[in-house]
Amino acid sequence: MSKERKQYSPEYKFRMAVEAAKNGTTVSQLASESGVHPTQISEWKATLMTEGASLFERRPAAKGQPTTRTESELYEQIGRLKMELEWLKKKAAGFS
Repeated sequence: MSKERKQYSPEYKFRMAVEAAKNGTTVSQLASESGVHPTQISEWKATLMTEGASLFERRPAAKGQPTTRTESELYEQIGRLKMELEWLKKKAAGFS
């Protein structure tokens, strides 16, 4: 039988990584209190330390707009394909 893997929320992972980064408790103490393997907590801590600086990077002001040219091209292609699909559905309806 296979056990279903536990999935933790990003907030929980962040909280555990911050606790591990603090000097108050060790990773093994934190793991025994929370029931998470120490290696997993160490990985979350390493991710926080390496990618933590990206939290303070500037982001584009408009979040609703596509950020790259390729993204807008893909949205255009999706629109064209939807129109073609609707056209084909109308034409095929006459044959059935």
